[in-house]
Amino acid sequence: MKIVVTGCEGQVARCLVERAVSHRAIELIALGRPELDLALPQTVVDAIAAAKPDLVVSAAAYTAVDQAEDEPEVARSINSLGAAAVACAAAQMNVPVLHLSTDYVFSGEGDEPYGEHDATGPRSVYGQTKLDGETAVAAANPRHLILRTAWVYSPFGKNFVKTMLRLAESRDTVSVVCDQWGNPTSAIDIADAILHICETLGADRQFADFGTYHLVGSGSTNWSSFARAIFEASKRLRGPCAEVKDIPTSEYPTRAIRPSNSRLSTQKFEGVFGWKMPQWQQSTDKVVERILAESHAGK
Repeated sequence: MKIVVTGCEGQVARCLVERAVSHRAIELIALGRPELDLALPQTVVDAIAAAKPDLVVSAAAYTAVDQAEDEPEVARSINSLGAAAVACAAAQMNVPVLHLSTDYVFSGEGDEPYGEHDATGPRSVYGQTKLDGETAVAAANPRHLILRTAWVYSPFGKNFVKTMLRLAESRDTVSVVCDQWGNPTSAIDIADAILHICETLGADRQFADFGTYHLVGSGSTNWSSFARAIFEASKRLRGPCAEVKDIPTSEYPTRAIRPSNSRLSTQKFEGVFGWKMPQWQQSTDKVVERILAESHAGK
């Protein structure tokens, strides 16, 4: 089975490339700029057609949440129009598209995990462009799987785990918001789940349960408790650690509004694909260990 993933530098794309090595039945090709540029739809069509995939993973996106408030058209061109181009290219080849989306499509109200059929209501430009992207993908390709995820981290790129470890190298105390809740999600786990989906679709050519799913780490927490778990894992490995000071969101203003409640329910995904994501604490420990090991190896 040949899979094309859009983007070469994103966390999920890099984890997919790494994890696919152990799946002998899967050939994975990562396509990025300039060969495939979401802002230039024709490059998307040409690059995907040339690769002749059996499935397309639409992972590339505009993810600068705050910056999107100042350049909404750029975010829209990538997250909506670019996503539509990927889905159209897959549809033209009569293959499924698996599109990654976000918790930001919801308003963040309430205390319960969001289900796939709960009303959306993005409160940021980024969230709106991702929701528009979902709509465009669904319209362009009936064989679509939209995976909403949240609080993504990995050994790659920029993310909360790496930021906390970096800050702890020079600070004794780090202030972190305590009133935003969600599901920390390892991009490695996302990659493993996507590869499981690919194997499922490869084994079942009549698969009919296309649609929208939620895919996040098991269990929920808030940002400050997540930070404490990161530092505890680092301390056990003699890495950098710091005290965490709980602060409300009002003391850490950002350009874009963050959802207070980013918790997502994964029951639908577990039922259809028979796959349960690991507990977020276990995955956090593994990623912290790897980041520290690679940091030491690089010195």
